[in-house]
Amino acid sequence: MKICLVSSAGGHLYQLIQLEPLFSSHDHFFIINNRTPLKDGILSRTYFISRSHKDWKFFLNLIEAFRVLRKERPDVIISTGAGCIVPVSIVAKLFFGCPTIYIESFAAVYRPTLTGRIMYRLADKFLYQWEYLSRVYPKGIYSGSIF
Repeated sequence: MKICLVSSAGGHLYQLIQLEPLFSSHDHFFIINNRTPLKDGILSRTYFISRSHKDWKFFLNLIEAFRVLRKERPDVIISTGAGCIVPVSIVAKLFFGCPTIYIESFAAVYRPTLTGRIMYRLADKFLYQWEYLSRVYPKGIYSGSIF
């Protein structure tokens, strides 16, 4: 199984790396939307895409995602956010039939994030880390904390 791990830099990436025991035994690679210092083991398997702030670069992200996914052909995509997962998920679904698992941010305790609200409709499996969010995401799965 080949896993694509998608995240923005910072806290979202830190959350995603907490899942390493789950993905380390599988072929995997990262897509990150901002250059950031990374361990060599992660850096060697990372693609960097442009950072988009709800602007025209979203369309650039669609092209970048298509190029990466065409080359790597993952079996599943896993993400903890933020916005960079949206174009990757759209391309994965439309062109490659690749399922997406989205984990709502640990920081979203009482209110959903913008990316979470979008990915709730796009993701094949939607997980949230705080039980309170069951009201917002009734079809999602409460997974508990990844920390």
